[in-house]
Amino acid sequence: MDAKRLTGVKASSLKYDLLTALTVAGLHLDARHQISTARLTLLITARYNWRLDEFCVGQRDLARMWNVTERTVKREIKYWLEKRIVICKRQGVRGKVGAYRLNYAEIYRLSAPYWQSVGPDFQERMTETHPVKEAKVVAVDFRNKGTTPQDPVAQKDTTTWRAACQRMKDLHPEHYRNWIALLSFGSDDQETLALTAHNTFVAHYIQTHLMPILHEAVEATLGPRRRIRITVLT
Repeated sequence: MDAKRLTGVKASSLKYDLLTALTVAGLHLDARHQISTARLTLLITARYNWRLDEFCVGQRDLARMWNVTERTVKREIKYWLEKRIVICKRQGVRGKVGAYRLNYAEIYRLSAPYWQSVGPDFQERMTETHPVKEAKVVAVDFRNKGTTPQDPVAQKDTTTWRAACQRMKDLHPEHYRNWIALLSFGSDDQETLALTAHNTFVAHYIQTHLMPILHEAVEATLGPRRRIRITVLT
């Protein structure tokens, strides 16, 4: 799911389904999560900018909306970030309000066990609109002897990349094992994350089929990056 789909044809039904997924997950989890979900749902329905795919609301306004203190607002946003329900797009600095967007993939993951509780028609729709569909994975070994990259999760010198790898390994084990684990960390300057593939086919396959997984994991663990660049090792 992306912002364009939530502002185009059938956008209203997609929004309702997303809110339903968020709410049903909240109601099936603990009391803390239920309260948090209620606050987030109100924020979404009242102030979410679907065209820009973000909410940008001051803490004072949120405190008034929720009938809480600004300190509670800070704790709530921190909780959402820790749970990866929302992703920070821009930090609030020098009096400017920060911008956050919904983490659709995480909302789908959290709510998936409870879709059937809403009904089979809802479960079918959610499966069809999943932001990262698990397509059939073809396992092909393109690694040459002597050039096999070490699993980034096990590496000790690429901490900025390891967290994202661990997330993809947990959420998409087949894609990670067969493709993403073949990438090597290059650099991360907070603007661009540079990765290296050992051949053109692997680079092309990941760029064509798996970039949504990469972007979601990087934003959820490292924060927004303007670009993820994959080059071929020469």
